Amino acid sequence: MEEAGRAVQDRGVPQVGLKIDVCNRRALDRGVPGMLALLAEQGIQASFFVTFGPDHSGRALRRLFRPGFLRKMVRTRAPRMYGLRTLFYGTLLPGPPVGEAAPELLRRIEGEGHEVGIHGFDHVGWHDGLMRMDEEQVRSSLSRAAERFGHALGHPPRFSGAPGWQVSATSLRVQETLGLDFASDARGPAPFVPAVDGQALRTLQVPTTHPTSDEVLGAGEADASGLCAYYLGRLRGAGPHVLGLHAEAEGIHLSAWLGDLLTALKQRGARFRTLSQLAHQARPRACIRSLELRRIPGRADPVACPGEPAPPADEAPGTA
Repeated sequence: MEEAGRAVQDRGVPQVGLKIDVCNRRALDRGVPGMLALLAEQGIQASFFVTFGPDHSGRALRRLFRPGFLRKMVRTRAPRMYGLRTLFYGTLLPGPPVGEAAPELLRRIEGEGHEVGIHGFDHVGWHDGLMRMDEEQVRSSLSRAAERFGHALGHPPRFSGAPGWQVSATSLRVQETLGLDFASDARGPAPFVPAVDGQALRTLQVPTTHPTSDEVLGAGEADASGLCAYYLGRLRGAGPHVLGLHAEAEGIHLSAWLGDLLTALKQRGARFRTLSQLAHQARPRACIRSLELRRIPGRADPVACPGEPAPPADEAPGTA
């Protein structure tokens, strides 16, 4: 009865989850401490998605030939955001390890009340190469990330987020074997149960619901000084709202707008939840949707998005 009463009381109150991606070594070394300081100041818990394996960020420069990528690099001031060394990792410089390089920092994240999941093995390798991977390659990539996560934190990962919101039917099936509580592999308006070839999967999807700051800047929808106002205009209604952040951005040069946004949202009465909490709340009423790749403003590549709703979860195959 107490939980039901709380649910009624919270109806219409914005529910906000912070999804913080740690995609490279600079994000780990400099961005994560900055994010932790900001979150401690605000008294908010968040969900960190950490890449394991080598930082091959420099190989992403091959995307220069894709429409819109160069414009995004210029508008987001990528060299300043990532640092020059990062832009050469995996090409002129060897790629240093990411998550496994700082187990004490990862344990600190959990010790401060946040949660940690995996964000792939070799972020650029997955982002740019997933569609060419066979099942064994996908399995190797996910299992290596999970194994290194376990060594660093002493327990298996409970959630995952695909680099660049890139998924395939194969990656979703293999991900099922990890026994995750949920995944955040997609972009979309609300949590859902993914289906592959008409078969509902067990791993709930908690998608990123709003554009990331690099997408907003890259698409020219706002400049850095206008980001707080931009998101305040979008973060209305109960949600749940999942705000995608990047430690190398909001943890270093773009922390000011995020601090202003969190303060303003708290003044509005917003309730901040980890993505695990949002998943738990959403699971009983989540509908089944297929996943498809779509283009969205501010990104050079299509990303995973939910398709049309399927029958209710209790009527679909594979959910018993």
